[in-house]
Amino acid sequence: MGFTIEDMLLVSEKRYQMKLVAGSNGWSNSISWLLMLEDTTIIRRFTGKELAVTTGLGFQSEEALLALADQLISHHAAGLIINIGPYVQEIPGSLLTRCSENDFPLLTVPWSVKLVDMIKDLTIRVFLTSSADEQISQAYIHAIEEPEARDRYVKDLLPYYDVDGTYQIALVSTGDLDSMDTVERKRIGYRMQLYLNNLTHNGHFFYYASYFVIIMNAMTKEQVRRIVDDFAAKIQRRMTEDSVVIGVSSQVTDITNLHVAYARAKAAVQMACARKMALQYFDDMGIYRLLFSVQDTALLRELCEKPLAPLLEYDKAHGSEYINTLALYLKYDGSIQKVAAELFVHRNTIQYRMNNIRQLLDCQLETQQERMPYYVACLIYDMRLLN
Repeated sequence: MGFTIEDMLLVSEKRYQMKLVAGSNGWSNSISWLLMLEDTTIIRRFTGKELAVTTGLGFQSEEALLALADQLISHHAAGLIINIGPYVQEIPGSLLTRCSENDFPLLTVPWSVKLVDMIKDLTIRVFLTSSADEQISQAYIHAIEEPEARDRYVKDLLPYYDVDGTYQIALVSTGDLDSMDTVERKRIGYRMQLYLNNLTHNGHFFYYASYFVIIMNAMTKEQVRRIVDDFAAKIQRRMTEDSVVIGVSSQVTDITNLHVAYARAKAAVQMACARKMALQYFDDMGIYRLLFSVQDTALLRELCEKPLAPLLEYDKAHGSEYINTLALYLKYDGSIQKVAAELFVHRNTIQYRMNNIRQLLDCQLETQQERMPYYVACLIYDMRLLN
């Protein structure tokens, strides 16, 4: 997850007397660069995760400080360090509130600190961590693509992760990421990372094969749920212009099973896309865990189209909903009353539809053996493969 606010505090609390005074929920924000600024001109060039440092020379009023924070927040900066001294002697309460409300880290260092030395030191640490992050990303990709070649990736992951521990993967999709240029894709990725609260060195974020990949290591299922649910909620509130869907794998143990987690996360995100859902956990998919894991879509289409062909033709010609009626009839084990209640129609209407459906299918749908092919076909149809 890169060099984070937490990492910076560990280094700087004593060395630079740095304090986190607001926005503590953003402690896991990673930092892409440190920039000194005394006006807001350069902020429009921010791509995300920049950490701003100021003496306050250009922001000496409460209003100016609030405007600075608002711009940094809107441009997805990692945080703000204020050099307490002659220009800003005390942090206004309104600024503390604004930063905390937006989970935006606000930090202070005393006037005695030489900012040039501090920025140089922290920038080198950011650079070194970024290089390590790239190496880690490649190692995880090798683990996904070539799980049997353990020696190829374990040595790069051992210093940072519990390779024998548990893993879960979340895949994030937003539009056609492959068609975006690198800068735009990084901008979106940087922004998303700021919403991953409470995930730092037990997690990793990178882009791979049309998805943003979030790997979570040595965490309980409950911890993963809290992090991902919070992440999804923040995206829903703050990225309204983007259509973002998230799929989360089941938990696996040992790095050699990472490819299994990846495949399950992919199944979950595909179901989320098909259902137009913001978030889907593989463990909550029921029988669809099996169906969305099948890579042979031609086989799925065959299992769907062949049994349902008469109903597909009838619905297309008459604008009816026979397939939906059949799906509910099979779901409720032949209960006309339950189907009628769900569709808000009279039970006689459902009885009439079912008589027509039986004739079209040339099947009475009386036994489980008769119903099973149609039930599977309806489940596949619900995967939206035919749309």
